[in-house]
Amino acid sequence: MTRDAAIFGISGTMFGVIVGWIIGSQQPARPAVTPAPTTAQAPAGQTTPAAPPPLDVQQVTALEAEAKTQPQNAGVRERLGNLYFDAERFDQAIQWYEASLALDKRNVNVSTDLAVSYYYSRQPDRALQQIEQSLAIEPAHAKTLLNQGIIRALGKQDLAGAFESWTRVVQVAPNTPEASRAQQLLSELKNASHGGGAAGTAAAPGGSQ
Repeated sequence: MTRDAAIFGISGTMFGVIVGWIIGSQQPARPAVTPAPTTAQAPAGQTTPAAPPPLDVQQVTALEAEAKTQPQNAGVRERLGNLYFDAERFDQAIQWYEASLALDKRNVNVSTDLAVSYYYSRQPDRALQQIEQSLAIEPAHAKTLLNQGIIRALGKQDLAGAFESWTRVVQVAPNTPEASRAQQLLSELKNASHGGGAAGTAAAPGGSQ
């Protein structure tokens, strides 16, 4: 399965343009969600993302009952995390992803979904720490690296770090959708830095590998 949640709102003060891109790891494509606030202000006139789908309470109830009877079932806990994530109830998604990961520590997809949930819960430092755990499991996991760059850029305003992450995506996963997305974001960074202004002074991406 593939989780793709669109993330919007990189301010013009960061890249010179509005950039919307994909953040998520391994669950089905879903509507855009509102990013956690950053220090940059979103441009005037920015469209409001679509509302999240409602929580499937019936399915949650059934899965929670299953989880109680199967305390070692990591998969059912992952599915509960996915349901709460898709409904943008990130605090509850975190609880179930953490429970799933405790049972299956090497599930890189759950680990990265957990990191994304931390980000949307306004915990960028914790999100990046979890991303590092994902990369310890699978160092060349393209979606995780792509997410790392987005969280660095949006959550920490670390454009040099974002440049490094996206460059890594292109290196380890050429000719993939993730590499194409990363390359576009790298181009936006380079254009912003060459154009001067706030984005150009915030970081010098040319110095990153």
